[in-house]
Amino acid sequence: MGKLFVLTGKSASGKDVVYKSLLRDEQLCLKPYVGYTTRPVREHEINGREYYFVSEDDLEGFERSGKLIERRTYPSVHGDWHYFSVDDGRIDLDDSSFLYIATPEAYVHLRNYYGQDRVIPIYLQVEDGERLTRALEREKQQSEPKYAEMCRRFLGDNEDFSEENLRSAGIEKKFDNNDLHECIDQVRKYILSFL
Repeated sequence: MGKLFVLTGKSASGKDVVYKSLLRDEQLCLKPYVGYTTRPVREHEINGREYYFVSEDDLEGFERSGKLIERRTYPSVHGDWHYFSVDDGRIDLDDSSFLYIATPEAYVHLRNYYGQDRVIPIYLQVEDGERLTRALEREKQQSEPKYAEMCRRFLGDNEDFSEENLRSAGIEKKFDNNDLHECIDQVRKYILSFL
């Protein structure tokens, strides 16, 4: 029986780097679970790899057809951005295990949809000062940095990833991402314990 591993953590906690490393691990044999968003594509992102970048009309179509699993809406400085999961036929937990990056709120919806025994959270944490430094460096690399949005996300994480919200979601196991290689090794061993 396959599992859906949900990688979660505040912005700039290293989720993308850990995610890509775990997907390359041939022993884990994880497939990507790609979510959807209505936000604009960032530089170096590819449609269908980081997200499926769609319109609000597409989102409404998924909702009308009953395929929408969960949705989160964030008021950005550029308008509302929606992130969501869709039962689009690409996920077969009877056949494979998958890896997904999502929030604790999304994890709860996915767990309720696929079943508690099939959806496993993996929480990455990094000290806030280090996260802010990482976020700033990442934003500087964009051709049109969006610093106001970066700050909004950073501050919004305090609420989304509060200890109360983590407890409520049942997310107890945490992995410190201060040393990337050590963190990946610990997460890898944790995933293998379920496979």
